[in-house]
Amino acid sequence: MTPMIFTLSTCFILGLAGLTFHRTHLMSALLCLEGMMLSLFIAMALWTLQTGMLNLSSGPMLLLAFSACEASAGLSLLVATARTHGTDHLQNFNLLQC
Repeated sequence: MTPMIFTLSTCFILGLAGLTFHRTHLMSALLCLEGMMLSLFIAMALWTLQTGMLNLSSGPMLLLAFSACEASAGLSLLVATARTHGTDHLQNFNLLQC
């Protein structure tokens, strides 16, 4: 395993572990998701450069566009829940209650 693959895998695993074990605030969950998406973007971009396939070069840009959409939707949900509930603690949210 090359050091670059090890580093990108470690970044993704740490983001996933942070998302799994530290679910107290919505903001920390969104930051873990962004870290995971950034490591995926870098891995896809490096893979495209290493293979030399130019027809796959739109994949990382598409992933980056979806990541930006995910970030904007997450921040809008953060603002909406902070306005309605007064906090971003994930334990205070009840999805069954309207």
